[in-house]
Amino acid sequence: MNFNESEERVALRKVTAELGRKYGHEYYIKQARTGGKTNELWDEAGRLGYLGVSVPEEYGGGGAGIGDLAAVCEELAAVGTPLLLMVVSPAICATVVARFGTDEQKKRWLPGFADGSVRMSFAITEPDAGSNSHRITTTAKRDGEDWVLSGRKVYISGVDEADAVLVVSRTEDAKTGKLKPALFIVPTDTPGFEYRQIEMDIVSADKQFGLFLDDVRLPSDALVGSEDAAIAQLFAGLNPERIMGASFSLGIARYALDKGVAYAKERQVWGTPIGAHQGLAHPLAQVKIEVELAKLMTQKAAALYDSGDDFGAGEAANMAKYAAAEAAIHAVDQSVQTHGGNGLASEYGLGTLLSAVRLGRIAPVSREMVLNFVGQHSLGLPKSY
Repeated sequence: MNFNESEERVALRKVTAELGRKYGHEYYIKQARTGGKTNELWDEAGRLGYLGVSVPEEYGGGGAGIGDLAAVCEELAAVGTPLLLMVVSPAICATVVARFGTDEQKKRWLPGFADGSVRMSFAITEPDAGSNSHRITTTAKRDGEDWVLSGRKVYISGVDEADAVLVVSRTEDAKTGKLKPALFIVPTDTPGFEYRQIEMDIVSADKQFGLFLDDVRLPSDALVGSEDAAIAQLFAGLNPERIMGASFSLGIARYALDKGVAYAKERQVWGTPIGAHQGLAHPLAQVKIEVELAKLMTQKAAALYDSGDDFGAGEAANMAKYAAAEAAIHAVDQSVQTHGGNGLASEYGLGTLLSAVRLGRIAPVSREMVLNFVGQHSLGLPKSY
């Protein structure tokens, strides 16, 4: 058992952080407040190969694992330039296409994922289904060689930046008549596909959207992989999503903690740095412990996933996502408290994170559903829902 990251990943973390600092938190907040995008940062990260580290080498990627992609996500967030679409496009969508896509789909999409020139959103959540994916009502029906897709989705990230959306729908089993999940790649310019922005109080460069699919006609090759493998395909993408979500929260937690510690060292009251007082030192130390524990679980989840242990990765990824979200909330809250009134001043770059980190408790899976999973699958307790 080795708790030291490889030299390659350590180097990847270093150059990624340097890239993020080149743009800085001020760049990110300016784009977020003005409705702008982080295209310059995304495009440069893509050209340098950071977004495609986990794409297979034969398609122009780095051929590494989800752990390396998670490191990129964490380091960008840790310097104040978080890219939420990384959780979706290269992690979920590229992984699903790489593992289950046809040869044609891989050739069509993976090189773009590798260099960042392709962005793809992921649509699973529905207004009336919530956390219960078994109640998804978006359906796909055969019409000759084509598919016709109808339904609604909600809280879908980055659709305005995406070339296509990987939509989770359901098809009818010809033998049983029951509906089963299926994944379709839907280009955002397809007739019948519409999206509308959902106004949010979170200051973020990545926006949320509601999708409306009104008899969207798709060619037969829009279906990803086999009709009969959709459950496996779906969870192949959801485990990386949770790992990346954990890394996203970890990065923000590190950013907030670093700000709090720096201020506690510099700010003096009565001739003494405020960090010398245990009332501030101990809560910051607690946050540090929480961050390190969450990081270990995230690395474990990535290692299990990259080894092919999907079930083990599922348990660890859920735990990592839970732990990282809690660490981020505590880190931001304590950093704001350490700054006092300055914690809510725009120039210190913390106030906007108060609501943003709450997202980690809700998405991509709620804290309560993680606890349900651990209770049922890890502890063997009766199913509660």
